[in-house]
Amino acid sequence: MPPKKTAGGGGTTTGDANLKQKSPAEFFQDNKGIAGFENAGKSLYTTLREFIENALDAAEHIGVLPQVDVLVEEVTLTQYETMIGLDAHVRKDDTLYDDFETEKAKAKRLEKEAKVEMQQEKGGAKGKKGGGRGGNASNAKGEEKKSYFKITVKDNGKGMEHNDIPNMLGRVLSGTKYGVRQTRGKFGLGSKMALIWSKQTTGLPIRVRSAQPGQNFVSEYVLDIDIEKNAPNVHKEEKKPNTTKWHGAELSVTIEGNWTSHRQYVLAYLRQLAIVTPYAALGFRYISSHAAGSAAARNQDIQLHFARRAEVMPPLPRATKYHPSAAKENQLLVKELLSNTREKTLSGFFNKEFTCINREHANRLARELGGGFSASMHPKNVSDKQGARIQQLLASARFSDPSGECLSPAGEYNLRLGVMKELGPDWIASYASPALACGGHPLIVEACVSLGGRDVKPGFNVFRFANRIPLLFEGGADVATRCVQRLNWTTYKIDKNNDKIGVFVSIVSTKIPFKGTSKEYIGDENAEIAEAVDKAIKQCASQLRGKIVRAQALKDRRARKKALTKYVPDCCNAIFAMLASAADADTLPNERAESYDEKEMLWPVDVEWEKEATQKARTREITAEILQKRLEECVEKIDNEEALEFSMQQNKDGLKQDVFLNPFSSLAHEYEPELRPGNSGIAFRLLKKARLIA
Repeated sequence: MPPKKTAGGGGTTTGDANLKQKSPAEFFQDNKGIAGFENAGKSLYTTLREFIENALDAAEHIGVLPQVDVLVEEVTLTQYETMIGLDAHVRKDDTLYDDFETEKAKAKRLEKEAKVEMQQEKGGAKGKKGGGRGGNASNAKGEEKKSYFKITVKDNGKGMEHNDIPNMLGRVLSGTKYGVRQTRGKFGLGSKMALIWSKQTTGLPIRVRSAQPGQNFVSEYVLDIDIEKNAPNVHKEEKKPNTTKWHGAELSVTIEGNWTSHRQYVLAYLRQLAIVTPYAALGFRYISSHAAGSAAARNQDIQLHFARRAEVMPPLPRATKYHPSAAKENQLLVKELLSNTREKTLSGFFNKEFTCINREHANRLARELGGGFSASMHPKNVSDKQGARIQQLLASARFSDPSGECLSPAGEYNLRLGVMKELGPDWIASYASPALACGGHPLIVEACVSLGGRDVKPGFNVFRFANRIPLLFEGGADVATRCVQRLNWTTYKIDKNNDKIGVFVSIVSTKIPFKGTSKEYIGDENAEIAEAVDKAIKQCASQLRGKIVRAQALKDRRARKKALTKYVPDCCNAIFAMLASAADADTLPNERAESYDEKEMLWPVDVEWEKEATQKARTREITAEILQKRLEECVEKIDNEEALEFSMQQNKDGLKQDVFLNPFSSLAHEYEPELRPGNSGIAFRLLKKARLIA
């Protein structure tokens, strides 16, 4: 097409030749670090994480206890070449390749390695470096060979509708998790990025098997993504009979990865995931590329099973409306809601499009807007200037915090159970904050602090979760770590250097305020979140302080009882010797004391009691054994009275200690009035609703 002429006819307009457009898939291919695919090791970790979290979401969505099986198989170069249809190539000219090493360079390298080995032997090194590398100079340069892995994740979730599978996995930014709702993912990006990474590094498609509950066939797809068009490219589509009535999804993808550098992160992720989701059964297996049955293969292969420890899942998160304070963060929000609302009046708009605004409050807001506004005004008639006034009012007015019923936190019960299952601590305390509004989104902070346990190093061990996802990277800048560092642990009788302290912070929200593009940590700049996290950790530390004080009091009590009991036999023998002497005498000790010169210094004696005791000693009603038993009872009584008095001083509510039971619903427990039977010192609060889990 010829270029268009200008209106004056004096030239042409061809536009800027450098002006181009990119599809979303192209953009994320060029900016892989945004989605956590910046290198081979991180890409392997992120692929596993995205597939596992999608599997958990799929099972939770239909109320099924998740069963997720993960298989990572190392693929050799020969296997990879076979998979892509290439025959093994025999080199004809070695000098063409980057790993070629001349004899002179090889001799120089071996000489250098020999010197290093000798220095290590002289220094008492236990291990030795390997010998020659067979002329492979690329290793001498510090370069690494590419490694390939086949990742397969299978779940028992809801599966995917047959015709939706291509778009759900092969079109970037397509997904089912948009809206104001708590989700593990948000943009429909993770699994698609795994396909982009697979296509870029191996060129191999993803293989998908899926079946929905009650479906009589299994959908099978082989597909990849057309990066330029941001569209799925289906290689194979098939429906097979579902004879086993299986439902769920099974995804298998082959990518370039680095297991050595990120092995510890994968295993730590699985362990922390088992903590925050104790109701899920997780299976993991890693198979190395060594010859089957060899000693090297047995040493490198890994097989783990994280058993299910709870039978009740958190409630499903629900979609909700924006909190009015969201207008402070997003000035376009009011305009967008006004254009999309179905309400016919301004008061109805306030009441239905936002949380925490009832009818009466909505009318008050409409009156506060001033001239030009009325409660019956149609939202479509609001001008841009009036919309700015509404935004200004919502940003400055005071509103109550959201209820948090739309969120799905792990729950104190599950969080404590997960920590006890994986770490087995000596002590544990937990706390869940009430919901608060953060940037117009409801947010809940849960925390656990434990002391002692398996595989816990002395000092702080901070475990961070966001929407029940473990966060492993950039922990030093996270709000949880900063709050832990600021807290004066000595106040709570905890030694921050020597005690094994586990701090678990879980934040759930309809929008997690991550810092940076990697979504790996939550910044400390938000004062509301920092205050909520700090309060949650302090509440846990305060509970532990009470337990530590009670434990120390019990220890002191046992030591005091041991010291008193130690002298009981000697005291019994001495007392019984005096009674026996008095019983053998003709007169009572009181009568014999009348002849003492300093009798005024003697304490007064109950004569009747003296006669009774002396008579019982003569008739053997009082013996050394009886005296010892009575003294031991007296020690026990004094000890109990002192312990009760100490506990009452330490705890204004008496001997109360919370015992956590599984809730009947997502709401807080509802209790009957407190009961205090007799003088037992025990207080009961019975649940109004509960159910027994077999």
